[in-house]
Amino acid sequence: MAWRAICGKASSPLCELGWKSLGVLELTALPSIEEAIWVPTVRDADALLVWGGDPLFLANWMRRSGLTGLLSTLRSEAVYVGVSAGSIAAASTFVETYSEPPRGSDGPLKSEDIVFATSQGDVHRILVTGQGAGLIDFAVIPHLEHADHPDASFANAERWAARIPAPTYAIDDESAIKVVDGAAQVVSEGHWKLFQR
Repeated sequence: MAWRAICGKASSPLCELGWKSLGVLELTALPSIEEAIWVPTVRDADALLVWGGDPLFLANWMRRSGLTGLLSTLRSEAVYVGVSAGSIAAASTFVETYSEPPRGSDGPLKSEDIVFATSQGDVHRILVTGQGAGLIDFAVIPHLEHADHPDASFANAERWAARIPAPTYAIDDESAIKVVDGAAQVVSEGHWKLFQR
């Protein structure tokens, strides 16, 4: 996944936006590297692109590596750009679906079997509630109404959001959420919905 993003092979061209330079921060390696080596690089970054994957794994390593604590100390001009799991993991608490039980020590707070109705028939998933990095006071359900995510319809997103103890934005791939000084604003050329708690 990281290779596709960096080489411009991902569906989202964030790495091709004309950055002066682009680096990779491997969260699982950070605990074994002196902070004096990597912290100054993060502090100097204009943007941190946090890609997709497994939000349980990502949020866990954001905390374990020390990145979560560092983010709150960055200069105000620095931007966190979460894509897919990168946006999910930024919340304090999130909900995500899995085809198989999550593995590893990044365990969920809670999980349940769930069946979502889709246009292609019922989809059986494990709905997992996880602890996020706590960077924002709302949750995100990405890929709303996306063909590759049949369980992320408006109706199903409402079922996900009912299990999250915070306001939850369901957004499609043409939408983003901009947060400035704690105030969230949706920027969209697509579809989105806010589920209030």
